[in-house]
Amino acid sequence: MLVLPPELTNAQATASLRMLMHAMKAHKEQHLVVDAGALKVFDSSALAVLLECRRTALEFGKTFAVKALPASLASLAGLYGVQELLASE
Repeated sequence: MLVLPPELTNAQATASLRMLMHAMKAHKEQHLVVDAGALKVFDSSALAVLLECRRTALEFGKTFAVKALPASLASLAGLYGVQELLASE
């Protein structure tokens, strides 16, 4: 399971994505889960990072899900029309 940091805004997006991509390459299981439970401070960049993780997981032939997505981030995903792409576990 991959874990998002407590803060994921535009300022942290590049470093967070780089860390997650590195971890994804080492991830051997077929099902990839990103735990968003620690996420407290975020903006739409968090959605961009999650969507890129999803795209990469699918590219690697893995399934993708998000665990403990904060309600306000789920609402933002709904506003952008991408909520169904961030399937929850």
